[in-house]
Amino acid sequence: MDKGTQTKLRDRVTGSKALMRALQAEGVKTIFGYPGGSIMPVYDALFDYTRGEKKCFDHILVRHEQGATHAAEGYARVSGEVGVALVTSGPGVTNTLTGIADAMLDSTPIVVIAGQVPITALGTDAFQEVDLVGVSQPISKWSYQIRHAEDVAWAVSRAFYIARTGRPGPVVLDFAKNAQVEEIDWEPKKVDFIRSYVPYPKLDMEAVSRAAELINNAKKPLALVGQGVELGNAQEELKAFLEKADIPAGRTMLGLSALPSNHPLNVGMLGMHGNYAVNLKEQECDVLIAIGMRFSDRVTGNLKTYAKQAKVIHLDIDRSEIDKNVKTDVAVVADCKESLPALTALLNENNHQAWRDSFKELDEKERVKVIEPATHPKEGPLLMGEVVNAVAEQAQDDAVLVTDVGQNQLFATRYFKYHHKRSICTSGGLGTMGYGMPAAIGATFGAPGRQVCCFMGDGGFQMCIEELGTIMEQKAPVKMILMNNHYLGNVRQWQDMFWMRRKSFTKMMNPCYELIAQGYGIPYQAVTDRKDLAAAVEKMLSSDGSFILECAIKEEDNVLPMTPPGMNVNDMMLEI
Repeated sequence: MDKGTQTKLRDRVTGSKALMRALQAEGVKTIFGYPGGSIMPVYDALFDYTRGEKKCFDHILVRHEQGATHAAEGYARVSGEVGVALVTSGPGVTNTLTGIADAMLDSTPIVVIAGQVPITALGTDAFQEVDLVGVSQPISKWSYQIRHAEDVAWAVSRAFYIARTGRPGPVVLDFAKNAQVEEIDWEPKKVDFIRSYVPYPKLDMEAVSRAAELINNAKKPLALVGQGVELGNAQEELKAFLEKADIPAGRTMLGLSALPSNHPLNVGMLGMHGNYAVNLKEQECDVLIAIGMRFSDRVTGNLKTYAKQAKVIHLDIDRSEIDKNVKTDVAVVADCKESLPALTALLNENNHQAWRDSFKELDEKERVKVIEPATHPKEGPLLMGEVVNAVAEQAQDDAVLVTDVGQNQLFATRYFKYHHKRSICTSGGLGTMGYGMPAAIGATFGAPGRQVCCFMGDGGFQMCIEELGTIMEQKAPVKMILMNNHYLGNVRQWQDMFWMRRKSFTKMMNPCYELIAQGYGIPYQAVTDRKDLAAAVEKMLSSDGSFILECAIKEEDNVLPMTPPGMNVNDMMLEI
């Protein structure tokens, strides 16, 4: 066989086409992206993979690269798969950094693939050159520059392995333009082992035994449930654990859908604006069992006084979280999908009825002072709590809650109802305004068929307002609830409480949202009177596609309860 015939028999592809094959091998179905000069060869290859007989990807053209990362996050949160964003170099990829940092803090598995100048131009300040690896390393699980086409298959497989295993997180691939156009003989790669990376620590049964002993002897046990349960797909294992030992459970904001709202052992949301009883009971329990949560400052308040009376058991897959904020008596470092059943097997059947009943008086106090006035006011302007409650009452049981950041987030997470796993997308650790709309777009692709209800304030809505174009083009069925109080509400509340009511640049002059909705061809309705609220919500939820429901909210509506920053969790305020 001559050399020419051998060449013809080889499976020769460019680095860009190798990327397509590698993504296909990882099971990628949806890509959120925005093209540009340094990623153009990849987009040319993508052309053939998004149409015709060869089609295997849906590419969603966002309107801003930050939107691509948040959409990938929303997709990952509800689907349990890795979200993918594809962007160009320079400003294209620097626009993704907020989303990468957001995904890192919230343990969301995404892979961001960015174009880069050719390796011959690196270090010359070439047009749209930026040191992406250097910039992104501190905010990602792994950041790598693909310099040659022969490295594509290996790098992509390794990226997805790192992103989805262990404690998930974002991975960044910096794809040099020369590597995109070089030709290689295609050879698939599968990375399922990295010598220095142990994503699933070996379960220590001695630690499990010590934890079980503490729980079996506890009189007032309390579980704190975090997003790690959702990430580990351990929702059923969690229920079995709680039910066998009869343990009441609070949930972090990101862990809210790990346990159904109506489960008898669910005692509410933890944290600064969580539920009154569970926060106070953290200071009374004798054994505190943290499951897949990181003891955020928004949960613990003043660490010097937090749960000092309790023995602390911490179940987490990430050893770096152990003793980071709260000193642990027993640490069980493993995937909770494995550690929870092992622990449950050693537990005694128990009954803590008296302990659970002790929550009721505090729950009732919160209901009378906070919940009823917030969700069922009798007069005055509309309140955020009643808007969220009205949507929650009519939404489907498996509806997905997406929020932006601010008061809308705090009211929405408090008063929405969770019946199904993976039902919440919100920016927890970074608190990213502008997260809501693109994350909701991603959620519609990650969980087609489920209602996606996205609550936003007027500030966050305008931060990613350009993604209305993506919603229009994709006909993404996002139900957008715009709670408009003409303020940056959460900052305004803090100014009122802690800065002598000096409202420094929090008042908003807003556009006519009806005209904006009209420009994008999105159905719209405004509600200013509560007598019209239920019907408007029904109209929105029964519509086939996207919808904007603008609600005129009381300007000085406040989120309560609240633990003031730096204070003890049992200093939680029910009124201002």
